[in-house]
Amino acid sequence: MTLTFNHYRLHLRETFRIAYGNYDYRDSLTVALSSHGESGYGECVAVNYYGIDLIKFKKKLETVRHRLSGQNIVHPGQFYKFLLMLNLHPFLRSALDCAYWDLYGKLEKQSLSQLLNFPQHTLPESSFTINVADIDSQINKMAASKWTRFKVKCNGLDRSNIFRLQESGKEVALDSNASFTAEDCNFLESQKLTEHFTYLEQPLPVGGFHILNKNNYAHWMCDEDCQSLTDLKPLSGHYRSVNIKVMKLGGITPALEMIAAARSSGFKVMIGCMTESTVGISAGIALAGLCDYADLDGANLIANDFAEGSKVVHGKLLLSEAPGLGIRLK
Repeated sequence: MTLTFNHYRLHLRETFRIAYGNYDYRDSLTVALSSHGESGYGECVAVNYYGIDLIKFKKKLETVRHRLSGQNIVHPGQFYKFLLMLNLHPFLRSALDCAYWDLYGKLEKQSLSQLLNFPQHTLPESSFTINVADIDSQINKMAASKWTRFKVKCNGLDRSNIFRLQESGKEVALDSNASFTAEDCNFLESQKLTEHFTYLEQPLPVGGFHILNKNNYAHWMCDEDCQSLTDLKPLSGHYRSVNIKVMKLGGITPALEMIAAARSSGFKVMIGCMTESTVGISAGIALAGLCDYADLDGANLIANDFAEGSKVVHGKLLLSEAPGLGIRLK
């Protein structure tokens, strides 16, 4: 098995404005694992608030290249055990795990759903991100869109106007990227109109969730508060849902485990994403049939996608029927 990797700069169609900052591009590191004439692909992106350094990732890949080349083709579960021994950052481990699932499926001539024998007849629709802006601009953008589900970014809570977002007639969720205060959360929990938001994602900085009550009007969904299986139990009294991101967890293999564990703990599950190309988004779409919600618009936000595979069209998830994750580079 051989390893190659490439650095791409993903240019955004418009400035991505969230509570963490404003961004015009994302840098992507795409890895390829090849064997017997087939190649599988995985991706990780540089997200500054996660402390991702792609230069360090490239150096790390060089140090493990020889160990990867010595690996035989085994079941992806066995390959993941090998990856755990390499001491990789979860984002980088995710790229390799996804690439291996893609390669393994192509060699077996089966898609991921065929390999794992789970249904893909009914897929949730994806939301589309609405950047931080004034409320009128956000409402107008939703009204003009062919999408029906939206995740509206907030930088703090505008209590006097926040419920106006519901006037759009679309399905609206809120994502503050941890910019709400405890007082904001108490306010939202006490307002009956809050229950009309599909969910409210990661309202507070990591660790601040203890003030949240999932039994009030707000449907709280955790993102950064849930990084591993051991996080689920402490969160269960506060959040109703979990946002599972393949890249954040370290790949498809741990994402499958997290989805099963979250469901058994009573959480609803969303499959989410970073700003990623079709390489990363195809991995998320492959798992969407196991989830209640989807937020997989990452590739729709970029102007220079370099891959083909599964895709999202006006919110509809179109799952590739090709083997593996169905990824091909353009």
